[in-house]
Amino acid sequence: MSKNSSQKPKNPTDSPVAAQNQNMSIDQALAMAYGHWNAGQTNQAELLCQKVLVAWPGNSEALHLLGLMSHNWGNLDLAIEYLRKACQSPRAPAVYFSNLAEMCRQKGLLEEGESMGRRAVALDSSLVGGWNNLGIILQEESKYEEALTCLERVVAMQPAYAEAHNNLGNTFKKLGQLDKAKSCYTKALELAPNYPEAHSNLSNLLKEFGELDQAVASARCAIDLNPRLADAYINAAAAEMVRLRHEEALRWLNALLAFAPTNGLALAAKSGVLNKLDRYEEALHTAQQAVMQTPLNGDAHNAVGQVLQSLGRYDEALTAFEKAAGLTSVTPEQGFISKGQLLMEINRLEESGIAYAQALKVNPRSASAYFNAADLKTIRPEDPDIGRMEELLEQNQVQSHGDRMCLHYALGKAWMDVGDAKRAFAHLDEGSRMKRGTISYDAAATDRWLKTIAEAFPASLFTQSDVSDGASSDLPVFVIGMPRSGTTLVEQILASHPEVQGTGELSAMRRIVTGMRSSDGQPLSYPEGISALVQKGEAARIRNAYLAEVQKFAHDHKRIIDKMPANFLYAGLITLSMPHARIIHCRRDPVDTCLSCYTKLFTAEQNFTYDLTELGQFYLSYARLMEHWQRVLPPTHFIEVDYEAVVDDLETQAKRLVDFCGLQWDEDCLKFHDSRRPVRTASANQVRQPIYKRSVGRWKKYEPYLGPLLTALDRAEPTGKK
Repeated sequence: MSKNSSQKPKNPTDSPVAAQNQNMSIDQALAMAYGHWNAGQTNQAELLCQKVLVAWPGNSEALHLLGLMSHNWGNLDLAIEYLRKACQSPRAPAVYFSNLAEMCRQKGLLEEGESMGRRAVALDSSLVGGWNNLGIILQEESKYEEALTCLERVVAMQPAYAEAHNNLGNTFKKLGQLDKAKSCYTKALELAPNYPEAHSNLSNLLKEFGELDQAVASARCAIDLNPRLADAYINAAAAEMVRLRHEEALRWLNALLAFAPTNGLALAAKSGVLNKLDRYEEALHTAQQAVMQTPLNGDAHNAVGQVLQSLGRYDEALTAFEKAAGLTSVTPEQGFISKGQLLMEINRLEESGIAYAQALKVNPRSASAYFNAADLKTIRPEDPDIGRMEELLEQNQVQSHGDRMCLHYALGKAWMDVGDAKRAFAHLDEGSRMKRGTISYDAAATDRWLKTIAEAFPASLFTQSDVSDGASSDLPVFVIGMPRSGTTLVEQILASHPEVQGTGELSAMRRIVTGMRSSDGQPLSYPEGISALVQKGEAARIRNAYLAEVQKFAHDHKRIIDKMPANFLYAGLITLSMPHARIIHCRRDPVDTCLSCYTKLFTAEQNFTYDLTELGQFYLSYARLMEHWQRVLPPTHFIEVDYEAVVDDLETQAKRLVDFCGLQWDEDCLKFHDSRRPVRTASANQVRQPIYKRSVGRWKKYEPYLGPLLTALDRAEPTGKK
């Protein structure tokens, strides 16, 4: 090469580049730069590329390599800038466009990414990476069929490409073809057993199949292989949430946020867990952080809305859900579904139905939208939703365990509305079987526990208690009983009184009991440990903790209603710690109660309701405990009210309830169905209607399908066959 650097060469590649005290051609400099780059010597590689650009400002190879280096350093904006310039060259190869497409995807510039990806495969139809990158972009744009075409082409061109099988599995999952997705993830792991992303994706899929132990195990494997793989932590937490193991889910998410504190998806997921744990203020702060980190992610805005709804800030929640509905999210229709649920809760039923219809427009296979819409209305034989839901199940268009379960419950409700009991119970039995398979429940152990509660609170304890009445409060009224026994109806009647505030189902007592510690900091068991604590004269700890949680709901009201049915477990403890509190036990015909439980897919933990025999066994255990409370609790602060009596003579029973609460009668209690207060239980629609009697003795027309329940309850065997 000539030493006269002032002489302009005829070919740009012959331009001299000074490097390591030597002049070399641009081609030689680029070759050396690639060598340094491949050896991990990025500083030397960058220096050579910059010197090439001094000699030839538009050199596409140098720009491309600088783009790769910038990406490697985490400077995505600079990487894209370099790649855009590199792709302006008339002779830019296809791989440049493919790499730019992937960087645009990572930046969220999907439209530009798709354009660059299509340019790449148009330039070189044999470019495996180009088809792969384009397929991923199309997948993120919800263009799943086109994505499938691209990724199937990649697998055909390179069958041993594990990443391609993994990406193809992601597309099949988006299309609801879960069996095919599982095959793809399995193939990816056969090709690359230590592929953490495939293990993580398999975890997510196994959760959808209801294989929760395996789902957590796969996520754990992914984390062992790559401790910084965020999705694996989120997938582990999601599986634990399905099992209602909220504290375990929180541990996974906190472990992720320890090294990735700004991960928006993790923050949104953590907010959801905290919301389930009733840690609302913390949940709201976490959800707001998620929005700050990912302002264009619908899941983050949906998380904010969920917490605001729990806090009773309905207008703000509605705004958040509407925002979520207009943005991308893991489940695109979720914003509309959340909006519909909120509108139903605040009795804007027509608007709620519109929201569910919008969700189905976004995703015609949305089982959650069908499930919620079915609960909103009385379904007629001509309702097209019946055929659509049956088709989704029969043609295997919905393979997710949770989605199929929702559809079975929705169809069970639909066929009950129509009057076809045989079809209704075929779906209810299958939905219950699926749900029962996801939970751990021991009926015998539960029966023993409930007997232990009665033993731990004998009658003598209530006559010997030294709890100071003067320090107590008459603010709380507890409405307890089995789920679906009329607790919501009683609350609605009382909450229509101007001096009463209904608070819904509060978890305060359960949380306080499970959080109690001895003087040396050890957890106290219930009932034995808590009973011993009370006998030592320390009931005030429980009273003060409870009142501190619920007084914020009181405002200027004389009474608040805590309508958590499961507080029947703590009735004795409530009386000992708060002797001025009132307890209303709601009763209903046992079979009607159990039938109503069996037809519901509860959002809360009601593990005894998904098997007819276990349901009957639990009812008997519960009834024995309630007989004990009735014997030992003071009648001045404990009464029982029968659902059948309320619907038969509303005025008499309503006046009895109001009088028991120590209040003057108010006629509004007879117009409870006109109340605009939000209702957040499975009975929300029923209490929006005037009193009706059609639910009394309802079980008799379904007698042929209730054999195991009737046997467990020791009733006469049913006639007919199932």
